[in-house]
Amino acid sequence: MKSALIVEDHPVVRSMIKLVLKGEGFTQIYETARGDEVLSLVREHQPDVLLLDLGLPGVAGLEVMDRIKAQKTRCRVVVFTSLEAQFYQDRCMRAGAVAYVSKSKDLDDLKAAVNSVMAGYTYFAQLPSSSVSMGDLQRSETQLIDKLSNRELTILQYLARGSKNLEIAEIMHLSYKTVSTYKTRLILKLNVSSSVHLRDFALRNHLI
Repeated sequence: MKSALIVEDHPVVRSMIKLVLKGEGFTQIYETARGDEVLSLVREHQPDVLLLDLGLPGVAGLEVMDRIKAQKTRCRVVVFTSLEAQFYQDRCMRAGAVAYVSKSKDLDDLKAAVNSVMAGYTYFAQLPSSSVSMGDLQRSETQLIDKLSNRELTILQYLARGSKNLEIAEIMHLSYKTVSTYKTRLILKLNVSSSVHLRDFALRNHLI
């Protein structure tokens, strides 16, 4: 029997993924809307495949994958997200994902990804080479983003969505001081003049 865990905070999207999985022969399908429940569910059910969104409440998708990797938990992760592959696909590969599918694609792409990983293969989009068409600003900012760690990028996402330092600290099990340090570091690394401009930077680069 094939089993899967769906990690997605939108009920309609969860239902859609469930239909796809049932059509591909999955009989045991578990689901959660929160990233902080993933590890315990993976340990309990040991699903064959994990369908993971990146923009989750509780613990973001990149952090979920880092925790799975740190715990050496056996899990085939298929990332299914609306976030730009240009900035996230390589990170997800390094974090242990075996597939990356954009929500803007046809559902056949999700089916193909699931079947590929179940057969022991990977499934990733072919990204354009380092963008001759990019403007100087975009190319420069892309290089800055590439230098961020997964944790820095996750904290940037939370800040850009309006989360306060204390909220981020509680979600990520960090101290308030550590989050403040990350925030200061992000301002310096991304060459923005203040924390207010972090949201503009994230929006401009489709990070949220």
